[in-house]
Amino acid sequence: MSQPIELTKITIIQEDTANKIRRAYIGDFEQPVYYGVHGGVKQFYGVQPEVEYPSTLDHIVAAAGG
Repeated sequence: MSQPIELTKITIIQEDTANKIRRAYIGDFEQPVYYGVHGGVKQFYGVQPEVEYPSTLDHIVAAAGG
């Protein structure tokens, strides 16, 4: 069995629960990636965020598209 080529440490901080905004610090990158809601996701949660960010689902779909 092969060995993993990368193990990534990720820290997620919930910034604003009402607006679903989260900061993710990934590996050794200094700048966070912001997650939030927009479009149908914001409608699902019933929120009107001041700033819209991609949802985690957007990033999963983008990663799968590779």
